[in-house]
Amino acid sequence: MAPIKLYGMMLSPNVTRVATLLNELGLDFDFVDVDLRTGAHKQPDFLKLNPFGQIPALQDGDEVVFESRAINRYIATKYGAALLPTPSAKLEAWLEVESHHFYPPARTLVYELLIKPMLGAPTDAAEVDKNAADLAKLLDVYEAHLAAGNKYLAGDAFTLADANHMSYLFMLTKSPKADLVASRPHVKAWWDEISARPAWAKTVASIPLPPGV
Repeated sequence: MAPIKLYGMMLSPNVTRVATLLNELGLDFDFVDVDLRTGAHKQPDFLKLNPFGQIPALQDGDEVVFESRAINRYIATKYGAALLPTPSAKLEAWLEVESHHFYPPARTLVYELLIKPMLGAPTDAAEVDKNAADLAKLLDVYEAHLAAGNKYLAGDAFTLADANHMSYLFMLTKSPKADLVASRPHVKAWWDEISARPAWAKTVASIPLPPGV
């Protein structure tokens, strides 16, 4: 059987989102670097994997999947059914919250506070302030939900909903806005719990953070 191949750059939290799940499930995979700086994601070979020219992409035998959340749903369905409990109404709700509510401000903050400085570009303070305020309001909802007796987002067990948050939560905790997590005791306890999972250490070790981050 051909090995699973993950295409992308590990500095991308969207790529890390997929690596998180592969490692969580103990799946062996080959990582194929796709350097955005050289335009490798727009070359014909990669466009055969993702016609939109975006990372990540995953190849599992004859199956090719792109879009990180679709990839993770595929992986969990095929290899990690325990991460998709039934009935799944709460799970499905928090998967939607992550993609529609958490991701937009988290992505902007990570880009402005971590990625732009690495590229030598100025940070947009107004964007930071707006998205930090939006994320603060959202994390207040998480705080209340977790305080109501939910150890994890979908209840008492670690699921795909938790896993899909981890890459951007990690980057946020490495940014000047880390207090968005640290100042909310139940959100922090949840993050401490999920980031202590043994597989996460393997994922973090593969993220090429610059010195001082």
